Amino acid sequence: MDVRKLLHYAASYHASDIHVTAGAPPTMRAHGELTPLGDHRMAPEETEAMLTSMLTQAQLKALQEVGQVDCSFGVRGVGRFRLNGYRQRSSYAFAIRIIPTEVPSMKQLGLPTTLARLAEGEQGLVLVTGPTGSGKSTTLAAMIDHINSHHTRHILTLEHPIEYIHRHKRSLVNQREIGSDIHSFTEGLRGALRQDPDVILIGEMRDFETIQIALTAAETGHLVLATLHTRTAISSIERIVDVFPAAQQPQVRTQLASVLSGVVSQRLLQRRDGGGRIAAQEILIATPSIRNLIRTAKLHQVQSALQTGAEHGMQTMEAAVAALIRRGLVSAPDTTPQAAILNRRAG
Repeated sequence: MDVRKLLHYAASYHASDIHVTAGAPPTMRAHGELTPLGDHRMAPEETEAMLTSMLTQAQLKALQEVGQVDCSFGVRGVGRFRLNGYRQRSSYAFAIRIIPTEVPSMKQLGLPTTLARLAEGEQGLVLVTGPTGSGKSTTLAAMIDHINSHHTRHILTLEHPIEYIHRHKRSLVNQREIGSDIHSFTEGLRGALRQDPDVILIGEMRDFETIQIALTAAETGHLVLATLHTRTAISSIERIVDVFPAAQQPQVRTQLASVLSGVVSQRLLQRRDGGGRIAAQEILIATPSIRNLIRTAKLHQVQSALQTGAEHGMQTMEAAVAALIRRGLVSAPDTTPQAAILNRRAG
């Protein structure tokens, strides 16, 4: 099967992902649902040939040595794609995320204006969190584009891999890819502090050292935007604190309380009209009272503050979903994720 034709076909159907594995037909995910493309079941040698045709020699070597590889690439006239190739049952498989050619605006995504205010901050730490496939990268790309369109800043991104390509608008944007431009997030973040950035985007804060340097960067006058694979604002704060040894945690709470600007935890819900998915966000703003709760380790009180913090731009996930339902953008039958959220609220 021709890779280019497969990519073009899936992109034309507004698919978000393509899966190719031995023993099954190529499959695309559109609007959250998996659909096989034909009846032809891929042979192991076919999946291997397709995968290796998309890799450089260095990426192929990484796949053979490590068992998986991440990269991104563009196909002229089709779009940009994020690829994860991996070994499974002694054969190769891969997943491709389809990335829109143009960076979507915050308005196009329907993001709350609170996110624009967070993006316009001079310094601090802004976290965008959620499970895999919840649209974190797209939300961050829209926030970066907002800065790029309205402010003169030096924006430095560390991504694995690079998804959206940002053109220089009012800002100067330098994008570094882990694995090809720099070895690791930690190494890239250390270098970033010597590259005169105003804004630093960290594709994922996944280890102690990266989190430590990110906190320092936010503390020393930079706006740091980063993702975590956590589901709520509270669990995001807990994750950051818990990566440090117990003896350091009181100091880290104090540091985090002083630099945190906000936490946006999101998930994607099916649109009522079937036209794709839309993000619902829990938004925590680091007001003086929230900072004090973090500093004094009273995170159990944060949920109450979230529920009463609308005047500061805060909202719970339940309130966000309810608002989307009222606007007719999503429905809430018993089987949907949004129904589960509302049922939890009612309980």
